[in-house]
Amino acid sequence: MNRLSLNQWTTRRWSVPEAVEGCRKHGIEAIGLWREPVAEYGLAETVRLVQDAGLRVSSLCRGGFFTGGTWLRDNRAAIDEAAELGAACLVLVVGGLPGVVPGEPPGLRTSRDLAAARTHVAEALESLVPYAEERGVRLALEPLHPMYCADRAVLSTLKQALDLAEPYPAERVGVVVDTFHVWWDPEVFDQIARAGDRIASYQVCDQLTPLPADVLLARAMMGDGVIDFAPLTAAVAAAGYTGDIEVEIFNADVWAADPDGVVETMKRRYSELVLPQD
Repeated sequence: MNRLSLNQWTTRRWSVPEAVEGCRKHGIEAIGLWREPVAEYGLAETVRLVQDAGLRVSSLCRGGFFTGGTWLRDNRAAIDEAAELGAACLVLVVGGLPGVVPGEPPGLRTSRDLAAARTHVAEALESLVPYAEERGVRLALEPLHPMYCADRAVLSTLKQALDLAEPYPAERVGVVVDTFHVWWDPEVFDQIARAGDRIASYQVCDQLTPLPADVLLARAMMGDGVIDFAPLTAAVAAAGYTGDIEVEIFNADVWAADPDGVVETMKRRYSELVLPQD
């Protein structure tokens, strides 16, 4: 249980101070932070609060979205924030096709050139790595489920993420293994083994079936969906990952529920379902 991390979005109603206090109250030793609530509370104030509580920052979410016009400035700012927080990694959600806005339909002038979008991601990463290295920040590429390819991430498999990370040292560019995004992939176990010390973050949640109208909210509490977690956890452990295991859930019902109850359920399901049983 000492490796369990609460991703802030799981208890979205909690502010930064409430989330930190929730971790302390429930005996959770690590927290995954999001840039927007950190900015709202204040970066320096968040750094002090987390340090005073003795918490590890398992990740900062998120950088990426390289198709935006200010992507370089935005990502350098994210790297600076991750450095100040001492985050284990900065998660990169790389962005979809140019001109496609998450939650909005594409226009007639939207680029449909998927290959060019992926080339741009590689070029953007090449620009960012030296700055991240200067600041001592590890970048973590997160492949997203293919249903998000157009608007959120043109990286859809762990293999694609690893291919993109391969030119760089593992301590500079790693990957996120998120059960929701990779469980369906027939190559997932081979790619986890291949990842080895490039695994920068292991995130868990379940997948709802049937999908809700807003597929962004298709994540579920472990046990409420279709994912078999223990083999994935065992594969990540066999690859050598010993870092925090972060529960990240985007779900309207979970967000509407009492956060303390959500955390209690999260701890129980994590113990029963995510960790390999003897």
